[in-house]
Parts: sequence; C-alpha cells; structure tokens
Amino acid sequence: MNAQGCLVFELKNDIRELAALSRHVEALGRRAGIPARTLLEVNLALDELFTNIITYGFPQGGEHRIRFHLRADPRRLTIVIEDEGVPFDPVACAPVEAPCPLEERRVGGLGLHLVRNLMDEMSYRRTQGKNVLTLRKRIERQEPPACEAG
Repeated sequence: MNAQGCLVFELKNDIRELAALSRHVEALGRRAGIPARTLLEVNLALDELFTNIITYGFPQGGEHRIRFHLRADPRRLTIVIEDEGVPFDPVACAPVEAPCPLEERRVGGLGLHLVRNLMDEMSYRRTQGKNVLTLRKRIERQEPPACEAG
C-alpha cells in the first residue's frame, strides 16, 4: 500500500483466500480512515464477487490469480477486479425479478442484486482476455458531534 491509499494484490482462486481479501480491505480502510459501515458493505460485495469468480470463472480447473486494485481518496473508494476467467459481464445481467416467496424464486441473481445495492457504480469491460470489473463506493464520513455549552 502506498501513501495515497492505494493497494494492489492478487489472490488464488481458492475460497480460503476470502480471509485474506477481508484483511486487505480492512488494512486499506484503517489507513484511509474509511468508516466501518462502508468497509462492511465493500467486504460483502467483494465476498460475493470473489466467490462467483471462483465458482463459475474457471470451469477447466487449475490455479488462477485474481488481481485487485483498491484506491481510496477522501470521497470515494474505487476497486478494480481482474481475472482471466470465462467472460462474464455482471452489469449486463437482468435485475432480480419482483419479490416473491423464497420457494418460488429461481436460483441465482441475488448476489449481484446485493452488489448493485451496496456499491454506487459498477462497470465492466473485457480486455486482453480478462474480465475487468470496476466498482465505486462513496465514502460517507460522519461529522463529529457538535459540542454543547454547559
């Protein structure tokens, strides 16, 4: 991590790497002073996306690397996820249909629905054989409580 609040790291396509992903996000959050609620929401979204990449991105198996670029400025956190998995554009996926009883729901879609609701922006491109997903999250900094004269 550098002084500007940037962090770049790679993880293997292994579910056991989820803990390392969370540690990296928390480390950047501490350094950049990102509020706990924002970090929780980012961790939930990245957990879902990372799990999807591992589960569906590499049907041929084998070890692969997933690269993360995180950059925090005073107002926004930008995350770029790159993988060489099967082409998949989560932005193009249809939104979840209207709420219905759980037993009537079709499988899939809720995770991406969660990510869309947790993040402020999401864009995708396929370049040089890689999925490149960019996420942006506003950093809502709370003002300290005003002091009252006693």
